[in-house]
Amino acid sequence: MTTPLVEMKDIRISFGGVRAVDGVSIDLYPGEVVGLLGHNGAGKSTLIKVLSGAYRADSGEILIEGRKADIRSPADARRYNIETIYQTLALADNLPAPANLFLGRELRDRWGFLDDDRMEAETRRIMARLNPNFRKIKEPVSALSGGQRQSVAIARAVYFNAKILIMDEPTAALGVQETAMVAELIQQLKAQGLGIFLIDHDIHAVMKMCDRAHVMKNGQLVGTVRIADVTEDDLLGMIILGKMPERAVV
Repeated sequence: MTTPLVEMKDIRISFGGVRAVDGVSIDLYPGEVVGLLGHNGAGKSTLIKVLSGAYRADSGEILIEGRKADIRSPADARRYNIETIYQTLALADNLPAPANLFLGRELRDRWGFLDDDRMEAETRRIMARLNPNFRKIKEPVSALSGGQRQSVAIARAVYFNAKILIMDEPTAALGVQETAMVAELIQQLKAQGLGIFLIDHDIHAVMKMCDRAHVMKNGQLVGTVRIADVTEDDLLGMIILGKMPERAVV
């Protein structure tokens, strides 16, 4: 049986007297896209921030490829090949794609100077693989479309050997054509064996792009379903009512 890329077991975290995540267990397998759904305040973002190293859980454990992981910071998460693409994308608008791709992890030549030519060449190589139509290598990312900006953020994660990718509402505020482009990128990464957690409010996007969905409500896990076994109404019922559809127990 395939070992999960990620297992989060019985995760609990509180802020003051508020239990934000209460004993939640989820998993993710190689070559799988898993949606994480729930209304605002359901705890999904807090749970994922534990995996990304932004928060530390009060209790519970994380296994990466079957081995216990000690994730105390975003740097720790990256050492476990976990990369996060936030909704804001965390791009420097005044810099071009190569500078953003290597921001904080710049390539240098043997004398210690920034190796701009190599960073541009590497950016062209990875973008040709992910988005062959991308041409604006030297323009600041502020001049790029939403889909192109998302491509740069994804390229940054893939270049640094991500095995586990966390994507926070990757198609928010994108048009139909750009949403389709991002969906295609996600399918490419899935085919390469990456595991992807997709945090989203858009049930239609989750139905289209995901294999399974974990649904949370009030800090607890309502349940996990295979997308092929449920309808959009089923997912909506889980989010609002906090109940599993009878025919879709995983």
